[in-house]
Amino acid sequence: MVRLILLGPPGAGKGTQAQKLAAELKVPHISTGVILRQAAEKKTVLGKRAKAIMDAGQLVSDDIMLGIIRDRLQAKDCEKGYILDGFPRTIPQAEALDQLLSQKTEPPVVIANLSLDEQELRRRIAGRRSEAARSDDAEETVLSRFQVYQEKTRPLLVYYGGRVRPIDGKGSVPEVFQQLTELLKVAAVRSPEAAS
Repeated sequence: MVRLILLGPPGAGKGTQAQKLAAELKVPHISTGVILRQAAEKKTVLGKRAKAIMDAGQLVSDDIMLGIIRDRLQAKDCEKGYILDGFPRTIPQAEALDQLLSQKTEPPVVIANLSLDEQELRRRIAGRRSEAARSDDAEETVLSRFQVYQEKTRPLLVYYGGRVRPIDGKGSVPEVFQQLTELLKVAAVRSPEAAS
């Protein structure tokens, strides 16, 4: 069973790696943006609340987000594991997720941080913009997201401490993928399931 949380700044390739790992391991890639839209489309109670907040241009609160994550992790396709991408984003979310996961008798969560510095982020933005014009790749937008990451999400590295496994996000997609698969192999060997 694989339970992976992918951390890292915008542009580090979390979504790309999560998709590749999900396909390889046959577990769902749970992206908060996607599940928020799905919950809204399904018109669940939490989905309706989230949609009203998003339509107003506000951030979805931690309690709604956690409720949607809780519902998603209980889905049948998560029985063999999952990859969380984009959650948690803040320490209160991490604390709530820890509490939720502690109620389950499953292997420990692997937490991987794809590290990427601002210089490399700028280089990637320049590369993307030369390939295709993407509104979400405007340098100001991505650097603003990077700043929000530094203020709100980077403190998770301190919160999780020694549980975080560093991954060099500057490598190529195959190189980063190799690092992540090696990490997951080591974690699988150390898990209580492997010992039983």
